[in-house]
Amino acid sequence: MNEPTNRPCGDGMGTLPSCAPLAVPYVPFQQNGSQTYAQQDALANGTLFPGLNLPFQINAVAATPPQTGALELQALSFVLTELGLYLDTHPQDKEAFDLFREYAKLAKEGRRRYEAMYGPLTQQAAANQDQYTWLNDPWPWEYRQEGGMR
Repeated sequence: MNEPTNRPCGDGMGTLPSCAPLAVPYVPFQQNGSQTYAQQDALANGTLFPGLNLPFQINAVAATPPQTGALELQALSFVLTELGLYLDTHPQDKEAFDLFREYAKLAKEGRRRYEAMYGPLTQQAAANQDQYTWLNDPWPWEYRQEGGMR
């Protein structure tokens, strides 16, 4: 007797698991007891779970790591996006909404501090300056570390 071919796909099955035929779309889902990335790796990959990390794009590693302020803003943005998605389906969760508001406040203050040191993060943020500074050097990635030029 042949074994059934409709087994669930486990973690780490590659980019196109053998359990997902080419003609059938494959969307991974979180398994019970799944492996997890360390916090920094999860942030870099955009997911906590290696089994959900499919290579949709080239994951280029920057030549120099981002400044602490930039990394903090990236982490806050990630948390706000995740909390926002959760709140879309659980709008009555007061604890999650309180966290969302707290992190939004931290992100706003973090952007203010970062832009005071390095200039606007987005073209729209340049409207908050005394003059249009969007194209002025140095760009944020041209700093070696907080407060210093390359």
